[in-house]
Amino acid sequence: MKPLAGRRALVTGASGALGSAIARRLAGDGAHLLLHGHSHPERVAALATQIAARGGSAESCLFDLGDERATAAATAALLQAGPVHIVVNNAGVHDDAVFPGMKPAQWQRVVDLSVNGFFRVTQPLVLPMLRTRWGRIVNISSVAALAGNRGQVNYAAAKAALHGATKALALELASRGVTVNAVAPGIIDSPMATQGAGAAFDAEALERLVPMRRAGTPDEVAALVGFLAGPDAAYITGQVISINGGLY
Repeated sequence: MKPLAGRRALVTGASGALGSAIARRLAGDGAHLLLHGHSHPERVAALATQIAARGGSAESCLFDLGDERATAAATAALLQAGPVHIVVNNAGVHDDAVFPGMKPAQWQRVVDLSVNGFFRVTQPLVLPMLRTRWGRIVNISSVAALAGNRGQVNYAAAKAALHGATKALALELASRGVTVNAVAPGIIDSPMATQGAGAAFDAEALERLVPMRRAGTPDEVAALVGFLAGPDAAYITGQVISINGGLY
């Protein structure tokens, strides 16, 4: 039997490279995937089709994490079919600017999606999860929260807040069989980071910055998330685990 058979897993931000890799990994381990998306519903639908074609089980759940009422309605609808056993808070956004020139809207947008979005989607799912006495919450953070990054004070602050929330929530839920951990990726191969003319890191930068001299892959991050979401990670909670090729 697959390790996550019978579990329902929500992945927020499932339309991106990392979210889709995580979803495919959890589906491969037997979970029924709840694929969250908002800006790119066609990508979420295509991912659900792809998972089904591989013998997995998935459905789309489209809502705006920045909208409190929409998120509350969506989580209530998800719970009608039973508890959500695994929550991967992957949704996030960049809106970079040097701090002296950062607009209030840039700060608020980034912090709201990562921090308030985590609260809006996770909080209503926790009590039903606790009643099952088994659950996994994995928050996707960033190396920026640990080492900082120029032009990303807002993003670093938002992800660092997730670290504090991870550790505090882990203490609250540990006695009921629910673990809470954070994964902090470094430079991961993606259109924004390493691909195309507008990429933030070219091959020379990767060789200079990363001891392994390459970017990580979404599947490598997904493998770590899959482990933390599985039964073998039952004694791991309250941790921030970096996956960065020795970046710092």
